[in-house]
Amino acid sequence: MTHFDFLSGRRPPGYASRAMIATSHPLATSAGLGVLAEGGNAADAAICACAVQCVTDSHMTGIGGDCFVLYAPAGGEVRALNGSGVAPAAATPDALRERGITELAQTSPHSVTIPGAISAWCLLHDEYGTLPLDRLFAPAIRYAEEGFPITARVARDWAMSCDTLKPGDHAARLFLPGGHAPRAGAIMRQPLLAARLREIAAKGAAGFYTGETAAKMSRYLRELGGLHREQDFHDSMSIARWEKPISASYRGHEVLECGPNGQGLAALLILRILEGFEMGAQVPQADRIHLLAEATKLAYHHRDALIADPAHCEGIAQQLLSDQVVDGLRSRIDPSRATEPVLWTEAEHKDTIYLCVVDAEGNAISFINSIFHAFGSTLLDPETGVLFHSRGSSFRLDPSHPNAIGPGKRPMHTIIPGMLRENGRVTMPFGVMGGHYQAAGHASFLSAVLDRGLDIQAAMEEPRTFAFDGELQFEPGLPDDVRRDLESRGHRLVRAPGPIGGAQAIRIDGETGALIGASDSRKDGMAAGY
Repeated sequence: MTHFDFLSGRRPPGYASRAMIATSHPLATSAGLGVLAEGGNAADAAICACAVQCVTDSHMTGIGGDCFVLYAPAGGEVRALNGSGVAPAAATPDALRERGITELAQTSPHSVTIPGAISAWCLLHDEYGTLPLDRLFAPAIRYAEEGFPITARVARDWAMSCDTLKPGDHAARLFLPGGHAPRAGAIMRQPLLAARLREIAAKGAAGFYTGETAAKMSRYLRELGGLHREQDFHDSMSIARWEKPISASYRGHEVLECGPNGQGLAALLILRILEGFEMGAQVPQADRIHLLAEATKLAYHHRDALIADPAHCEGIAQQLLSDQVVDGLRSRIDPSRATEPVLWTEAEHKDTIYLCVVDAEGNAISFINSIFHAFGSTLLDPETGVLFHSRGSSFRLDPSHPNAIGPGKRPMHTIIPGMLRENGRVTMPFGVMGGHYQAAGHASFLSAVLDRGLDIQAAMEEPRTFAFDGELQFEPGLPDDVRRDLESRGHRLVRAPGPIGGAQAIRIDGETGALIGASDSRKDGMAAGY
């Protein structure tokens, strides 16, 4: 890793000797660190921290969303946990067309799949948790009942995203107190969310998917025109499942991702394509950005066409990561010219939180939880306080497409936790937020660390670019000569409307065992340990 330059003005990575957590919100990091100090393990700390962010970052994540996890027990094999929810049993393209539905809009009840996050949290806790759920949820319940201060980045995102909230709706009444987005430092409370967390702590997943809570949630969505039934919630109590992660080699390291229906496959495909090119520090910056952009467009084209519920794209990971396919895709890249833009048709996937933990026993977790768009579907059940995600809007209505909506089917997902392993030993849980950007972000981050030797904080802080929708978006800080070079190759450069994503990572020093943590300065969070 590079030596940190204290005159650069950027945040240094954090160091710890026993345990560490990195999240995108300071209250979540603090809560998770308290669990670790009390003797809880990585799974405990992750659940606790995520519960806090469901309160403090409720425009980005919540119990009405979905969750994916990579869990590495000390000395054991990495396991993938798929906590994505499914479409109601009555949801078919024909049924929706009969109702006059021609698109799965963000704010439609048809964008709401049965949330999978609580099923995932409870399965993770049942198998690996050591502290009771009421202890793990205690900080989140306290913040929801007593209030918490809005942080600067949350206030910014809240204000930029609140135009999706309709005046007079339940979500607007909660999230726009006085008719306006809260400022940084304002105190917010969510007592109904506290009640839901207490119920889940007492009853486990049954506290969310059965009984009065499930009846109220299904009734609310049905009254809005949704196809949801109480039985859909009952059937989803155990929807989360353990799976085998997919992986690919990059520069002698093994990169692990969750398989379809997530887009981790796209991240691996980008890396496999890039491995055939020089990407080190000696390579001009414009060349590296161009190669990443071209590999991204190729990978995402295949993602949009092929990735879906794993039952509907069986064997796709092995096929796309094969030498034959990768070599063919790599050969299509012209180092001097941009390819024709790929016309993406997926809905934009923006709002997510990511965190990672390494505990004193050596267990490591990579954990991501999302409600999809800002404020999800914007549909908030006034009786339960649950804000529903909009993940179903990534389904297709074309019955011939593998990602077509269907009964009990999982949609294609963008949220992806990552894990790095070397010689069979986990060396880094990591993740990048930012919707569509996540797969490209995984590849860009790992290339900065493994190709150029940047420390993980420096790799996060670099100005980002993203080939998206026929444009090459860029953040401030990209040199003018690099921009001109890229434009001369045919890229249409557009300044990104805001920061591109965020990231967290914890790297385990192979020689000393020290933990090096990083949390992207684009967010409010931090890495902390002891």
